[in-house]
Amino acid sequence: MLFTLLAFVVALGVLITFHELGHYSVARWCGVRVLRFSVGFGRVLIKRVDRHGTEWAISVLPLGGYVKMQDDPPPGATAAQRAESFNAQSVGRRFAIVAAGPIFNLVLAVVLYAALSMAGTQEPAAVLGQPAPDTPAAMAGVVRGDRVTAVDGQSMRSWNEVRWALLDRASSGGSARLTVATAGGADRERILNISAQQLDPSLGDPLLVAGLSLAMPAPVVRNVIAGGAGERAGLKDGDVILAAGGRGDLDSRVLVNIIQQHPEQALPLSVRRAGQTLTVDVVPAAETVEGKRIGRLNVQLGGDLDMVEVRYGPWESLTRGVTRTADTAWFSLKMMGRMVTGDVSWRNISGPVTIADYAGQTARLGWAAYIAYLALISISLGVLNLLPIPMLDGGHLLYYLIEIVRGSPPPERWLDIGQRAGLGLLAALMGLALFNDLSRLFA
Repeated sequence: MLFTLLAFVVALGVLITFHELGHYSVARWCGVRVLRFSVGFGRVLIKRVDRHGTEWAISVLPLGGYVKMQDDPPPGATAAQRAESFNAQSVGRRFAIVAAGPIFNLVLAVVLYAALSMAGTQEPAAVLGQPAPDTPAAMAGVVRGDRVTAVDGQSMRSWNEVRWALLDRASSGGSARLTVATAGGADRERILNISAQQLDPSLGDPLLVAGLSLAMPAPVVRNVIAGGAGERAGLKDGDVILAAGGRGDLDSRVLVNIIQQHPEQALPLSVRRAGQTLTVDVVPAAETVEGKRIGRLNVQLGGDLDMVEVRYGPWESLTRGVTRTADTAWFSLKMMGRMVTGDVSWRNISGPVTIADYAGQTARLGWAAYIAYLALISISLGVLNLLPIPMLDGGHLLYYLIEIVRGSPPPERWLDIGQRAGLGLLAALMGLALFNDLSRLFA
């Protein structure tokens, strides 16, 4: 719990502070006086005033930060002091200052994605499992062992890249051309026709619904528990189980189901040990679980996915960072639009509880997963703040656009109505997000 909270606080602090750094940098470039740049909120712990008169502060609550500018000149201000006020700037400069925050979030995502591409990451190879009957993948001819090398002519190096390339297709429908290398080494094309599916957490993974999943590795005995049926049968740590009861193409889940179906019954296992294939006859012990009699071997099973290193050069990493950020931002906007039309479930909206949970999960997976998570949340923060909703940066940008068209600022009455409407909308969205969080938490 403490680790998850720390990962969440660090993520939120970094992303919001970077957002505010965008406002600060462009404000200074435009000659606006910045009174304070605070990392965190609440009581100030440490502060320092620079030569421009800006107070740099670290505050007690590390949940982001803020920039306080001189909105209006003080009484009796000189011409130079009036020129340093935010409201004295041209509408173009005010637009740039406000837009800089969300843009900095998008730029940060580009940098993080590019850094990951240059550093290289270990990702699952795009080797597909056997699709369920009558799914789009099965009808396209996909079979277990097909390795996806391209989607619509675009080269794919890993399952993560394939998944991203097909996620939008799985939600909006359409066809995709998969180039695969078969288990026999031949190159083939599979035309995948996917019907539009509603993105809803309760409906499961949309790619799995389409029949696409990773091929799970053969189960490996990680630990033989003393005194159990596995030890009595002679199983050893490191044994790779190739078949059970004559059935091959096993993964851990399938093997466990087979063992549970054979309580106190002889079950031959085909095992690879030290390069040799052996037959081991096991008799699973019988146990009663929730009124049902099942078999147990008392061994811990695991498996090693086929992993590949995904690494690109500096220029390609930068272009991929730009493309991934732009695609993610556009995908987010499309999903918002489809929520409005009812094509995507509102249960996809997440609040702080879910975001914090993901922060902890990705941090435990390693630095690469956590950085990718930061990039994704940075994009979400940037896109959200660009929405034309009063109270957000996008709402102010909308007012500035109206000012450009009218030649003067909107009437105060418009601004008051917009603020009230924006506050109500944001409160409703936050309530929905918290409701979804709690529903997932107690489901």
